[in-house]
Amino acid sequence: MAANQAKPFARLEAWIWVLIYGGLLTLILGIATGRSNELVGWLLAVPGVIVATVGVVLIYVRSRLKDPKKP
Repeated sequence: MAANQAKPFARLEAWIWVLIYGGLLTLILGIATGRSNELVGWLLAVPGVIVATVGVVLIYVRSRLKDPKKP
């Protein structure tokens, strides 16, 4: 039963890092693209910042959840 409870935490932790790294990559692409086309740069950079911020907020949420492995 403990393995079933730990699986959502592992999935959440995986999503956290996907969101952070994906958001930062999109931000960097937006900054690089903004040099040649300012509108497209903003259209990439702003969602990238939002996605990375969601990942950081999920780190806080995960820190508040109780770990089923600990007694």
